[in-house]
Amino acid sequence: MLIETGRVVAVETDSLWVETIRQSTCGSCAAQQGCGHSLLNRIGDGKRNYVRVLGSTQAVGACTVDDQVRISIPDQVILRGSLVVYVLPLTSMLALAAGAAAVWPLSPDLAAAGGAGAGLLLGFGLVRWHAWRHRLDPGLQPTLLETLSPRPIAVSLD
Repeated sequence: MLIETGRVVAVETDSLWVETIRQSTCGSCAAQQGCGHSLLNRIGDGKRNYVRVLGSTQAVGACTVDDQVRISIPDQVILRGSLVVYVLPLTSMLALAAGAAAVWPLSPDLAAAGGAGAGLLLGFGLVRWHAWRHRLDPGLQPTLLETLSPRPIAVSLD
């Protein structure tokens, strides 16, 4: 289970909007010099993300703006999401490339290239459709684990 800490920026009746700051663990990795992920993390490290988090109405009602909360996403959601995002466009690209090359045997290279492009676009469209279809599925949404202490307020005694 992936656990992240964030700050509540908005409260709705059944959910919270939580701001998280992307942090990288590439500094402790031995392969950081030869890894492209390290470069991408340097570009996006410190970027603020906003996440809609579900929770029980009682737990959500107890939260206020600027509270620190801990949220979780199940591992299987991350694994399934990665499979959909990476494998679906790739398989549709390969399938349409092979199908187009088989249908137009006079210029199979050109047909395969066109089929690959069309398949990739189809795969991206299917990923977008899948995300839209499951946008309200509570089993695929981050959930509220606990409310930590609220952000301290600076008080001046002047």
